[in-house]
Amino acid sequence: MIQRKTQNPDYWGKEFEVTSNDLQHLSTMLVEEELPRSAEELGRALILHHCQREESLIKAVMSEGTPYQPKRSYEMDEQVVFPAFDYQIGKIVGIRPGHNPQYGPFQVIQVKFEKGAQREFAAEFAEDHPLNREAQAVTSGDAQQHTPEDLAKLYGWQVGKELEKRLEAEPGFVRLAGKWFPKDLLVDVNIGHLNLAEAVLDMAGGGPLPTEELLGDLELPEEVTPQLRIFSLNYALQEDERFDEVGPAGQVLWFLHRLEPESVRSIPSLLRYQPVEYDPALLTSEMLALENQMDDEWSSSESPAEVNEPVTLVLAYPHWKSGTLPLSSQLARIFPTGRTHRIRFLFEDGKTGEEMPGWVVREGRYIYGLKEWYKKQNIPVGAYLELRQGKEHGKIVIRPRGRSRREWVRVALPTEKHLAFEMRKELIACDYDELMIVTEEDPEAMHNLRTRVREQRLSLAQLTSEIFPELAKLSPQGTVHAATLYSAVNVAMRTPPGPLLAELASSDTYVPVGDNYWVLHMRSHEI
Repeated sequence: MIQRKTQNPDYWGKEFEVTSNDLQHLSTMLVEEELPRSAEELGRALILHHCQREESLIKAVMSEGTPYQPKRSYEMDEQVVFPAFDYQIGKIVGIRPGHNPQYGPFQVIQVKFEKGAQREFAAEFAEDHPLNREAQAVTSGDAQQHTPEDLAKLYGWQVGKELEKRLEAEPGFVRLAGKWFPKDLLVDVNIGHLNLAEAVLDMAGGGPLPTEELLGDLELPEEVTPQLRIFSLNYALQEDERFDEVGPAGQVLWFLHRLEPESVRSIPSLLRYQPVEYDPALLTSEMLALENQMDDEWSSSESPAEVNEPVTLVLAYPHWKSGTLPLSSQLARIFPTGRTHRIRFLFEDGKTGEEMPGWVVREGRYIYGLKEWYKKQNIPVGAYLELRQGKEHGKIVIRPRGRSRREWVRVALPTEKHLAFEMRKELIACDYDELMIVTEEDPEAMHNLRTRVREQRLSLAQLTSEIFPELAKLSPQGTVHAATLYSAVNVAMRTPPGPLLAELASSDTYVPVGDNYWVLHMRSHEI
């Protein structure tokens, strides 16, 4: 029976290794087609190549001798092929009678293999045996095995993953937008071409533009396929620091780096988080539930498998001030994803339909582009914002929830020595979280406060001890909710809930009174 290795799932799984010959075959294929391919496409092509090579090997070897079956009779010096032993060829060097009381008469052949080993096998054995029952199949069209095309569909992704690991370590191959091509065979794109591309983007306000719109003015060789010209230009743009690839998954869009908004090119100071070490074991289940609910981008919450739209978030002070949204575990599920650090898309005002450019900045875990919209809509800190994917790909619809009304809210009043708060009645433009809302009266004083915190290198513990008593004064019972403290501390220092909750739990200064409310230790006997 012919036993093809390629029919065994393990051959494409734990046993599969990409060889130099495999890479040479793929390189030749890519050159001939002049068409960059994804790793999975290359994986499918490699499976077809292995199947074809195996068939050629089987036919070549089987033509050199008689396929072994126990029922056959053999002669001295006859060449025999053993498919079960990886198609090894052996020569009959001896024949003797066999003896086994359970069976009738048969022969034993002595076979010497090309590599020197010598073994004995049954011959003229008429009893029922699998190798006697099975037909000798040589072509790939056997009814009981997969066709090469079937194997490519079944295991293409698996081989593609292994192939991608190997290609990433091969300096001779380059990847762009998920596709691969030999580096030495790219079309030459010189500095003049790149300068022209820069001029085109400059005239378009920086971008974003697809590669095809840049290609028209560059006059790359027409005899080369359009796909290879696009791939070559993409690679050259990627290697030049003037250009930034900002397309979402499935698209390649280019932007001039120098014309990107400042808050996209560098992380706004209010969003910069210096990690604070803390023991997560200090957090109770109640605290963990609050942390998960607040969905801070720097929390360690796992991203949900799916989210229901619209997603509602509560706007925190650092993002309100920076004109951003957090790229949190929930929002990351609806915003465009991609390979690059920055991704350009469009916001759509859910009430007016107005469109605004937006940017996903993955390295900073934020989404930029709402500063003017916040001002125009009079959005407060603590506002409930609803977001969903638009009807068009790459568009996110955003709207505040509720209507405007006058409410009593916390106002931050920084002084030279500390941050104070008082309650005032103000016009609020939308629904908001009562625990999180805080307004500022003097932006310059708030800036000076953050400067003092930074220059004095106040720790989270020191800042918490400064702010907590001021918030406690606003409550007749002296209670402060952890979410309120989180919102207030983030006015002066960027921190996710985890370290702040751990500070409350580990310090003797604060006492929990239930439902994530806390009091100062000196007042605990009064509660």
